[in-house]
Amino acid sequence: MNSKLANFQKYKPLLSELVTRDVKIKYRRSVLGVLWTLLNPLLMMIVLSIVFSNLFKFNVDNYPLYLLSGQVVFNFFSESTTAGMNAILMNAPLIKKVYVPKYMFVMSKTASIAVNLLAATASLVIVMLFTRAELHLTMLLSFIPIVMLVIFCFGLGLILATFAVKFRDIVHLYTIFTTVVMYLTPVIYPMDILPKWVSVIVKINPLTSIITMFRDFTIYGSIPGVFTWVMTIIPALVVLALGCLVFYKHQDEFILYV
Repeated sequence: MNSKLANFQKYKPLLSELVTRDVKIKYRRSVLGVLWTLLNPLLMMIVLSIVFSNLFKFNVDNYPLYLLSGQVVFNFFSESTTAGMNAILMNAPLIKKVYVPKYMFVMSKTASIAVNLLAATASLVIVMLFTRAELHLTMLLSFIPIVMLVIFCFGLGLILATFAVKFRDIVHLYTIFTTVVMYLTPVIYPMDILPKWVSVIVKINPLTSIITMFRDFTIYGSIPGVFTWVMTIIPALVVLALGCLVFYKHQDEFILYV
């Protein structure tokens, strides 16, 4: 463990450079630049609010805020795991030339998109102020589901990156997977409209608990129940541990496939 920490410290400047590179590349030649991290979720919230609040007539107070809070979490999940999955493949030329701890590439993708997550969370606060929603002290605890989300996505990114190196079809299939997950996550709809059997499936989705905890802290000013805490923390830690195990077991074989 000490050797791994020492190795991480040695290459930490590289991680910083990779994160900076990813952020700069994403907004290169963009007029608004990083402002898009605020505008994207806001514009999507406006469109989806108009469509779904009128089409389905959800009985949700301040639906735009409900929708945006779900978007903030799910968008990070989708973007970070997709980027993590492609991290090794995209950095194949560098991996072939010099030694770099390979998990750094997945970690840098997760970290760079976490920067966008913080900006998207800022857009949530802007909407709360604009809609005159009550600001609760529990908002200070919103870092808990955010940290668990980052841990969960990093672990899943390690798993996806490992299998994507050997099985490139995963890269193409993953878009379908994230679409299915989106509909099994209460981003655009409230849980109480679901049939009981569907509700059970949605509840065991770790993203559901993360979104629920995030909404409880930010929107409702409440502390979530034990089930939500368990389903937020335990899956995140398990997926991280599994991701590290799978990645370290196969990382020496990457050079044969990239």
